[in-house]
Amino acid sequence: MHYLETTKDVYKEAALAPDIGLCCTTTPIWQFPGLHIPVKMKEMNYGCGSTVHPRDLTNHPKILYVGVGGGMELLQFSYFSRQKGGVVGIDVVDEMLAACEENFVEAEAQNEWFQKDFVHLKKGDALHLPVADNSIDVAAQNCLFNIFKMEELKKALQEMYRVLKPQGRLVMSDPTCEQPMNAALRNDDRLRALCLSGSIPLKEYVKMLTDVGFGTIEIRARRPYRILDPKHYPTDTTIFIESVEVCAIKDPMPADGPCVFTGKSAIYFGDKDFLDDEKGHILLQNQPISICDKTALALASLQRSDIFISESTFHYDGGGCC
Repeated sequence: MHYLETTKDVYKEAALAPDIGLCCTTTPIWQFPGLHIPVKMKEMNYGCGSTVHPRDLTNHPKILYVGVGGGMELLQFSYFSRQKGGVVGIDVVDEMLAACEENFVEAEAQNEWFQKDFVHLKKGDALHLPVADNSIDVAAQNCLFNIFKMEELKKALQEMYRVLKPQGRLVMSDPTCEQPMNAALRNDDRLRALCLSGSIPLKEYVKMLTDVGFGTIEIRARRPYRILDPKHYPTDTTIFIESVEVCAIKDPMPADGPCVFTGKSAIYFGDKDFLDDEKGHILLQNQPISICDKTALALASLQRSDIFISESTFHYDGGGCC
């Protein structure tokens, strides 16, 4: 797995000298009352989206973050946890852990509420997490797992599933790509380390999550990310890469398969006050309801002219049918 050594080298360099252009995100940085993020943390925000969602972070959760970067999301998670060791940050790169530790000194100086011991930094890798089974409420990774090849990705997802409590949440942001990539791109270790050539189609990404056992998947955002063009990369075609924000919930797997929310809604506009599909879903007259893809197929199979089902928006923020 020589590509993982290349990845370590890339992020060692990024720890020693912040590389603002290493990753980019169109996701605004969360700003909360009393939260001040040091400039260096922002410069070392090596992610393609955000994994910090307030609705995941109630009741002082125990949080795991893999691939610490400059510590920005660790600090944001600490804002909600606020307990000694409430946030565990794991990284395989010594220099990144050291830079993160230094950034927390500055964060403590800028934030009255923050204490460095809210975050426990540990050396380790995503394939062998030094974390107990069923001990984490929210696990997260940002623009890391797309670096892995398929067998390593499967192992990393299994590890996240293992450490989560029942109903725990795995929140991730990663690049995805619907177009095929040639072998030159796939086998370029540096492009993979730069979060470009490891991108896979979204459906394949979701299937890997459900194959591990996650019973509910939420697609929370999908945005343009990068272009690989023939002038600058070893490709004959122009390739479009997106970034997605996904939450996988450790729910029991339903007998009829996982519930995958891709931002679809249904509206019943018939003559009655409501429609009961006799599968646990009540559609009030002319009121939209968020539905998973499985429910969308079931409602479509009714072949009713008084039900509208929207296309996937790839933006889901709760309130769904399951």
